[in-house]
Amino acid sequence: MIRFGDRFPTHRTVLACLAAAVLGLPAAAGKTYYVDNTAGSDAKNGLSEGAAWKTLDKVNAASFAPGDRILFNAGSRFSGQLRPRGAGSEASPIIVDTYGKGDKPLIAAEGRFHEALLLENQDYWEVSNLQFTNTGPAREPFRYGIRVRSWDHGVMRHIHLKNLLVHDVNGSLVKKDAGEGHGIVWENGGQKTKSRFDDLLIEGCRLVRTDRNGICGYTPYKPRDFEARSTSVIIRGNLLEDIGGDGIKVWGAKGALVEHNILRGARTRCDDYAAGIWPWDSDDTLIQYNEVSGVKGTKDGEAFDSDAYTTNSTFQYNYTHDNDGGFMLICCYANTGTVVRYNISQNDRARLFHMAGENENISIYNNVFFTPKDSDVQIFLWSPNGAKWTHDAHIFNNIFYTAGTMSNSIGLKRKRLGDGTFLAESGAGGSRNIVFERNVLYGTFDDSIPGAWRTMVLDPMLESPGSGGNGLDSLEGYKLKRDSPLSGAGIPAKSSPAQDFWGNRIPEGKDPSIGAHEAQAAR
Repeated sequence: MIRFGDRFPTHRTVLACLAAAVLGLPAAAGKTYYVDNTAGSDAKNGLSEGAAWKTLDKVNAASFAPGDRILFNAGSRFSGQLRPRGAGSEASPIIVDTYGKGDKPLIAAEGRFHEALLLENQDYWEVSNLQFTNTGPAREPFRYGIRVRSWDHGVMRHIHLKNLLVHDVNGSLVKKDAGEGHGIVWENGGQKTKSRFDDLLIEGCRLVRTDRNGICGYTPYKPRDFEARSTSVIIRGNLLEDIGGDGIKVWGAKGALVEHNILRGARTRCDDYAAGIWPWDSDDTLIQYNEVSGVKGTKDGEAFDSDAYTTNSTFQYNYTHDNDGGFMLICCYANTGTVVRYNISQNDRARLFHMAGENENISIYNNVFFTPKDSDVQIFLWSPNGAKWTHDAHIFNNIFYTAGTMSNSIGLKRKRLGDGTFLAESGAGGSRNIVFERNVLYGTFDDSIPGAWRTMVLDPMLESPGSGGNGLDSLEGYKLKRDSPLSGAGIPAKSSPAQDFWGNRIPEGKDPSIGAHEAQAAR
């Protein structure tokens, strides 16, 4: 079944092959090159396992053509940088992969290069089933595991990174030095020729202990430069663990898809502001079916962030838990049209939402938020950017369930503790046109919660709140019981998705249920 928002990962490849067949353009046969660091020899031609090359230098000195394949022997270890040359074609990308049985071949840059893998200004490459590391004697700026770069190139097309292991990259932990480290980074820039990416896929990769960040984009182009928007960017099915700063950051893209990723531990080492998954200067980003947990600290520290210069960002069907900074930051300036729907948050701390600066036209609906015993969590923390505040937000059909205490606060100014927290008082400050309706509050809520928000103070009758573990399949406890008063008690969204968190159809022409479970359709 194709669910709302699903997209196919290789549609451009399929279309290219069909077009080639229709136009009578044969796929290039190409050559297969083998690389083996133990039994290989650079004096050989590399065209069979018995005549394999030995070193990365030999690979980097060659120029590859459409349809070529470069295969590294499983269990091999190479010291240095992989920087292959050449370009593939629509019908015949160049393939980098492995052969034989054993561990993924390892390419270790050892801090001697900025990155262990570099693809720069070259189109139609697919890299799979290798591992990369880049650990130097000390942290340095501009240190990465993998970098793909479109610079004064125009459109860099079809770069697919699949089933890669990137680990132990000790790049700079400082965001403001412009040299922060990354596990995987894509960059587009240049003044002579406006450059961007089209068909960038990062799928099924595992990143462990990469500093400062996990998977990120970067461009020096000014915000809202629509000619530089990368397209068909898909970040899917990746596992990120123990990331020093930000987990996944989409920068300068249109229509990016971030789905089915698991992030366990972010902001584990940096001392500046970081969050789990977030877009910046991007339009129409869809972030869905992700699990984010263990983001550390309260300098942000949220699972998600809808940041500056973004329009129409949608966060749906995600699961967050045990994040120090809370569920979500919506912030800064020129941020409009953020939609947050059908997500489940469990044991997120500090604040559920930090509404910082000028944000507008926000929709937050049909989510479930659970906080545990002995917690004191702000449902909303409202803070300004200068004199500008959040305005025009519609918050409805949500469940706020606490075994501790919840509040609503204005962030007056940051405390001197240096931990990102605020001196606060009750209220919403200069925020305006905030509509809060059909939301269920259950538990202890202090006097900062407005009386107008307390119209549905009742037990939502969830199956087993607080029982979620690891994985989206652990959340049956957030379904409504058969006799829950929230079945059919919500108000329709202007633009509703087709299904709830579990794939149940949301009925048309009827009032939906409150929360992430469409109980009517499930019966």
